[in-house]
Amino acid sequence: MTKAVSDINRAFDNALLNGREDDFDSMPFAGDEVDLEQEAEPEKLRGVEIIAATTNFFEEDGPLKASAQHGGRPYEHRSQQADMAVKIAEALIAEHNLCVEAPTGIGKSFAYLIPLIYYSKISSKPTIVSTETINLQEQLMRKDIPLLRKITGIEFKASLAKGRGNYLCLRRLMLATGSHRDEYLPLASLALEMDRINKWAAGSSDGDRDSIDFRVDPLSWSYVCCEAGNCLGPQCRSFRTCYYWRARRSWEDADIIVANHAMFFTDLKIKFIEGLEQTLLPEYSAVIIDEAHTLENNAAEYLGLRINSSGVISFLNRLFNVDNAKGLLLRGGEEAFQLREIVAALKEDVVKFFSQFEQYLLEHNDSIRRVREPGLFPNPLSDKLLAMEENLRDYIKMQEDKDYRAELESQVLKCAAYASGIADFINMSFADSVYWVEDARAGITIQAAPLNIADVLQETLFKKSFPLVLTSATLTVNKKFDYYRGRVGYMNGPELRLDSPFSTKQVRVYLPREMTEPNHKDYAAALVEQIPRFISITQGKAFVLFTSYQMLRYCADNLHDFFESNGINLLIQGEALNRSAMLREFKKDIDSVIFGTDSFWTGVDVPGEALSHVIVTKFPFAVPTHPLVQARGERLEKEKRNSFMHYSLPEAVLKFRQGVGRLIRSRSDTGIITILDKRVRSKRYGRYFIDSLPDYPVKYF
Repeated sequence: MTKAVSDINRAFDNALLNGREDDFDSMPFAGDEVDLEQEAEPEKLRGVEIIAATTNFFEEDGPLKASAQHGGRPYEHRSQQADMAVKIAEALIAEHNLCVEAPTGIGKSFAYLIPLIYYSKISSKPTIVSTETINLQEQLMRKDIPLLRKITGIEFKASLAKGRGNYLCLRRLMLATGSHRDEYLPLASLALEMDRINKWAAGSSDGDRDSIDFRVDPLSWSYVCCEAGNCLGPQCRSFRTCYYWRARRSWEDADIIVANHAMFFTDLKIKFIEGLEQTLLPEYSAVIIDEAHTLENNAAEYLGLRINSSGVISFLNRLFNVDNAKGLLLRGGEEAFQLREIVAALKEDVVKFFSQFEQYLLEHNDSIRRVREPGLFPNPLSDKLLAMEENLRDYIKMQEDKDYRAELESQVLKCAAYASGIADFINMSFADSVYWVEDARAGITIQAAPLNIADVLQETLFKKSFPLVLTSATLTVNKKFDYYRGRVGYMNGPELRLDSPFSTKQVRVYLPREMTEPNHKDYAAALVEQIPRFISITQGKAFVLFTSYQMLRYCADNLHDFFESNGINLLIQGEALNRSAMLREFKKDIDSVIFGTDSFWTGVDVPGEALSHVIVTKFPFAVPTHPLVQARGERLEKEKRNSFMHYSLPEAVLKFRQGVGRLIRSRSDTGIITILDKRVRSKRYGRYFIDSLPDYPVKYF
């Protein structure tokens, strides 16, 4: 077994700690037992037919021309869309990889769905479309796929694959609302929410959390959602009506499965656990990874380690909450009493264990700090957790109630995972990884992330027998794939960079004649002076993108009177509305303005007049002192490569392109990009940002 795969195997042991309990799903698909020798290879003629059908679909007089008749957008022929679709069809038939940069407006979802639809009719296995955002998954399932089914006249099955934590568990709901709820729920305050969920469940057809029409606290949901560790499978009395298993069976029969990156990577890890055959997703014949610009960071997250103090405390409270005498161990008998004492003592040990990291941060006057040496902190916790795990296993053997046993067994899994995860962090067990401590909202968090992502992805993705297509609007820097290829390890296939289907005359780039450098003491005051000038050009209708919430808050406070006097609704990230509600309000009031930070730089789609102006206050360079950024830079320096030019700058360029890339959605849209970062002119590297855009006219204002 290779080093890269070995690292994945180690990461698997810690999957529960990252909230991804799907990793422990042990039920194989009925279709997993396949005689490969009996599978028919697609005939060459069929491959030619798929390419021809794909070509025909996107021709000027092809089937897509009837889009509006079936409820789609008015037809616009886009040669780039046709080129992309044909190249994907060729990759599927030839079974090679493909990397495509498809700028906004090309219609890339149609470009990969059409060849997938045709290909699915000759493949005995489903194909996978993996996305980063829920918005894109919903667009594919609710709009694009139903529309293409009508246009093509082809019957095919598409399923949305979500992790089991998204589904309600009927068995656990009965426990949470039944006569033993006091021992099941560690907090009396949860009872009211359980009743609300119970009423919703009575009318739910899918048990999907996303279909709940009221806010559900994540802690409350964790007590009634499906979990791998306590799933009884076919032995459960609710198995036939189980929402999760009903959904999962639909994946087996699907031609196209739409999943998110989290689930795809979780499944990928399971496939590389030595000796295990079970998987989350059925065997697939091809993969499309959309929003592929997030590939490296997704891999780092889902193959890494993350444990926070509040998560460990919640786990212990689930067993027994000392403060209110509730929990699973609230039963009679000497054995339960002894376990309650163990849990109470362990809770104090957890507080002491994480306080040493809190002190570490205080000593260095920091909220996030790297850990460079193994064994730097004592770890009495892992052995105590393992001892409690053994006691729990003995206690479980004495129980006859299978529901009660299932809940306890789930906690045993978590106990073992916390023990090994904490030990792995303290001992720095993962090679070629970075470790750090952070004071986050959920308490003190200890984390680790691999640095050899390119090696891992080459082995687990790009060298496989199935064709894999990567696509996003932003994969190139200075119109080249070199940076992206190096970061993710892409290989075994061509690259295709498509031009924008829109005219460069639709966008203007504005630069202020007078602006201070971002590190100057007067920079904040300069922003307060410049933002109103440019907002007035479009009378609102703008995103103002910041790189820090502190600067956003300063500008919002000092520009309150300007927006109020001009009748412009200012929507501020971090106030009453969440991101989705802000976007809804922004679309409804087309003259409004959003002040946003990190989450508004990517994954935002606002077609039409509402978004006519994007103001970039500062280039989005990552914080250089963040441990992961720092470690990636050090790795490059060891290779005798300049970390700024080979990592920091290209990352900032890609994020900049994401931030401004949603401005134009159709040939009738026009817009302005304003850059308030003086470095665009004062630094040589400023040209990288301008050169990464289409040849828009630049105007000094």
